[in-house]
Amino acid sequence: MNHPSELKYANTHEWVKIEGDLVVTGISDHAQDALGDLVYVEAPELGRQLTAGEQAGVVESVKTASDIHAPISGEVVEINPDLEDDPDFVNDDPYGKGWIYKIKPNNMADVEQLLTSDAYTAGL
Repeated sequence: MNHPSELKYANTHEWVKIEGDLVVTGISDHAQDALGDLVYVEAPELGRQLTAGEQAGVVESVKTASDIHAPISGEVVEINPDLEDDPDFVNDDPYGKGWIYKIKPNNMADVEQLLTSDAYTAGL
């Protein structure tokens, strides 16, 4: 499994990356591998105010569906438009083209409360 050390992770299998004053979010390589080939990604609505831990969206594969949870609290400011036509980007490149949404955090320090790559991998 690939879990880049520069990212932070939630125990619900989402990853985050700080990009300026925004936080990019997606699902981990472990999560996409467990789900199998994705056929649909439901991202949260633009402008939605999320609370850490709440359901933010859904990913569906040929095998199952799984909730996406908000790793931190904040406002959804961008969603990945490419996933509507190509949800398999999440399988092929979960930390690049497969990002799901960007959030403007209520408190950037919340990112530091998430798991390191090593801690996330140890918990699998």
